[in-house]
Amino acid sequence: MIASDSRASGYRVVTAVALALVVLMSAAMPVGAQQSSRHVLAGEDIAIFNIAGEVFLEGGDVGDVVVEVTRGGADATELGIETGEIGGKMTLRVIYPADRVVYGEMSRGSRTTMRVRPDGTWGGSWLNGRSVTVTGSGSGLQAHADLRIIVPRGKTVAAFLSVGAITASNAEGEIVLDTHTGRVNASGIRGSLLIDTGSGRVDVSGIDGILSVDTGSGGVTLADCQGDRIVVDTGSGRVTGNGITTAYLEIDTGSGTISVENVTGEEVRLDTGSGSVVCGLLANPAFVNIDTGSGGVTLTVPATLGAQLEVDTGSGGITVDVPIEYQKKSRSYVLGTIGDGEGKIIIDTGSGRVRIRKP
Repeated sequence: MIASDSRASGYRVVTAVALALVVLMSAAMPVGAQQSSRHVLAGEDIAIFNIAGEVFLEGGDVGDVVVEVTRGGADATELGIETGEIGGKMTLRVIYPADRVVYGEMSRGSRTTMRVRPDGTWGGSWLNGRSVTVTGSGSGLQAHADLRIIVPRGKTVAAFLSVGAITASNAEGEIVLDTHTGRVNASGIRGSLLIDTGSGRVDVSGIDGILSVDTGSGGVTLADCQGDRIVVDTGSGRVTGNGITTAYLEIDTGSGTISVENVTGEEVRLDTGSGSVVCGLLANPAFVNIDTGSGGVTLTVPATLGAQLEVDTGSGGITVDVPIEYQKKSRSYVLGTIGDGEGKIIIDTGSGRVRIRKP
């Protein structure tokens, strides 16, 4: 009888210890601990929507697009995941059941507001959907979702993110990266790449195909990019590039300098409302147009250049450090022929010095 009581007492002790461990483990787990889920999206045209977090897109081999979702924040459990076809595209949407979202990775006091439809998508008319504000501090739904998107070759995938960062690498297909506020980094993309950000820095490298970058505010850096068409449009921000090979290059910035080196292009168009332009050409172009409202221009040309040159500056001198046959020449205007004259170079600046030179 005594032995039986001892065993019962031992069982009670073990049970109490086990319960205590469970309580301690539960207390140690943070509220809203990260939760992960995996989703397979069949089809050739995929769209993914997430309000706050980070997106990592990478290439895969064959099969369907896979999205791994990791929810975080104190209110992570309140986020929903919905999939299904919308507008002819297979979609995944992270659903935020609140009009105010707190994302700690944003700086304190910063915020962005957008309109979100009931199905978790956005875009198009501003009148569609409810107003959602994402902020870095204060009250609201403390939740976000980080996404890892695996894209097989040849797929069309669009990733829409309101606030956060997007990183894309080593994928082949038609890729769209769209963010309201946040940086975008893309490397090793083959096919077609469209980047659109309202505010945020964009870095692109190792691209082979069609590239389009549109940013309302933020610098853009290009490195080792080639393809049929490369276009950059920024409302405000410096654009730099090195190692660009394309049939058509266009860079347009409302305010900011443009500096591109080691450029091989049939047609090159560089335009800035305010800022200097530096361009280094490796090969003879068919057409170059450089326009700056305020800022100097330095154009480095190959020794074999053949082109008709026309330079017009409202305020600033003109220096041509290559052999040229002048038709007209003054302090602010030059018209002449370089080499065989096969190409055409037009430079127009409202205010700024212009220099044409060899490497």
